Amino acid sequence: MAGLRFADVQSRPTEFLDFTSLTLEEFQQLVPPFEAAFQAHMAAWRFDGTPRTARRFTVYKHCPLPTPEDRLFFLLTYLKTYALQVVHGRLFGMLQGKANQWIHVLLPVLLAALRTLGDAPARSLTALAQGLGVSEADAASVVSALEEEPISVAAAPVATPDAPLLPMTAPNGASSAPRTLLNRKRVIAARKRTIQ
Repeated sequence: MAGLRFADVQSRPTEFLDFTSLTLEEFQQLVPPFEAAFQAHMAAWRFDGTPRTARRFTVYKHCPLPTPEDRLFFLLTYLKTYALQVVHGRLFGMLQGKANQWIHVLLPVLLAALRTLGDAPARSLTALAQGLGVSEADAASVVSALEEEPISVAAAPVATPDAPLLPMTAPNGASSAPRTLLNRKRVIAARKRTIQ
């Protein structure tokens, strides 16, 4: 089952940008640290998540993602589109289970590569302030202003030159959907026994 490859879209910069949100130059800067992080990860871990004990990782003959560019393109396309794994796997010529394995292997690899470049998302106010080169008070005012600002459909995000490659999103709030309490006798969601 043949699938989409980096070589298929590298000659079409607009389409490549649509797939990954990166230009070819930005992509090429990310490939070497990504591949180094991938090789380091695969030296210690197998594809199924267990520690590697015997032989080392090699790219096999019918590997769905044989090159570093293909692996990075696969993951960035998944992060940009968030397609169902069945659809994403089919797009890249693999089954859903194999796409799931590749995604779970490549996500920590990408985070490690972004950390080496200094572009990993900040997880604390102190790290955000250091990354932006401002005081914590200034970073706190930016964060609180972003939290209070209503989101408008027409507003476009403004990119700064030192912005990380991948945006960081806020966690979702609690669901407002009503909960069905199955342990109460008055609530019937599904019958446990047939009524004659």
